[in-house]
Amino acid sequence: MSEFTDYLHEVFENFGTISVRRMFGGKGIFRDGLMFALVADETLYLKADEESLSYFEERELSAFEYQRRGKMVKLSYYEAPGEVLEDREQAAVWAERSYAAALRAKRPRNTSRTRTRAKRNRRG
Repeated sequence: MSEFTDYLHEVFENFGTISVRRMFGGKGIFRDGLMFALVADETLYLKADEESLSYFEERELSAFEYQRRGKMVKLSYYEAPGEVLEDREQAAVWAERSYAAALRAKRPRNTSRTRTRAKRNRRG
């Protein structure tokens, strides 16, 4: 991988064991198979959602964006604050928020298709 992504294992040691996988020209950061962060151009971005976005906005941290077919695409990952890379306790706090956002994003949506499958599964 890289020196930076190797260092993230130390950064998140209070959060838990992480794994790093190459993806989309960057690297995904995972815990228990769930992606909660990404690295692009040696910059760490953390997952955000409605519940956690204010923490990033308060610090005016920018969202991860990339160009696709001539348009800018903005993902729900925001630049990590500087103290995350220097303070293991702060890294764990921010990682927990991002992991929680990733868990919330993983929950199945209550669509009619989901309800139909659930009914079929209950019937046997």
